Amino acid sequence: MTRRPVFRSRYGKIVCSLILFTVTGRIGFSEDQVPPPKFKTVQNLPYDATVNLGKHFKSLDLYAPASGKNHPIVIWVHGGGWKIGDKRGVNSKPEAFTAHGYLLVSINYRLHPQATYDQQAQDVAQAVHWVREHARDFGGNPDEIFLMGHSAGAHLVALVSTNPAYLKTESLSLKAIKGTILLDGAGYDIADRINTADPTGKKIYTAVFGTDEKTWKAASPLTYVRKNQSIPPFLILHVARREDSRRQSESLANKLKVNQIAAKLVSAPGKTHMTINREIGQPDDMPTQEIFAFLKSVSNSSAAP
Repeated sequence: MTRRPVFRSRYGKIVCSLILFTVTGRIGFSEDQVPPPKFKTVQNLPYDATVNLGKHFKSLDLYAPASGKNHPIVIWVHGGGWKIGDKRGVNSKPEAFTAHGYLLVSINYRLHPQATYDQQAQDVAQAVHWVREHARDFGGNPDEIFLMGHSAGAHLVALVSTNPAYLKTESLSLKAIKGTILLDGAGYDIADRINTADPTGKKIYTAVFGTDEKTWKAASPLTYVRKNQSIPPFLILHVARREDSRRQSESLANKLKVNQIAAKLVSAPGKTHMTINREIGQPDDMPTQEIFAFLKSVSNSSAAP
């Protein structure tokens, strides 16, 4: 992995050219009244200025509380089998996280086959570096960064949170991550996943991770879990009735605990692989409640809108 230049010098110029707007929600206000903004949004901030703008360029969208400073930060990494997906698919997350006093950052990363899983994980680490560098410009706390991902995104954030090599390339350590939240990942032990998958599942995984068992081991977050490595605490959620994600989630949680790393495993009944992600932020959603309880328990900040 080679160190890439991090976007700094042109930051102010590009931000000025972006559309900065607030979501206000005008229900209950007369036409001559302006309600207070719910949150601020900045879109398409590049975290790597060396990549030309394109369909899957390396950029992020940022959702911040309308006021205040020192807000803890949650970096969201979408799923999509490492091949598809986009940072815009955040559903109710921006309103929910900013209402609880968190700054939400949703990132794009390069997709397979244009990028390997290894390069994708490095993209996540590079985005962490950029967020730390610029957090205070948007009211965020650079010392309170959490990673959260769904499906393939869960694999990537688990890998970045356990293998120190990715953040080291960005001149950071695992201490840069305050906590990690996984939504229904099934790729924490790639060899086990491929060896127990049905033909369709095996094809999906070997298309990305190949057939070399050394690659499978290198790509598996379980490989890197050990004591005294500053691995952050984990919240691991999985769909209750999905056997592959249940087994993989249990394996990761158990290995974290054996190595004295805080980990909470939550089985989500009544959810599917899609709804466990899509319904985050909705009222009375159990995974959402678990996420905010985890963030509150781990954060040093007192997050508030």
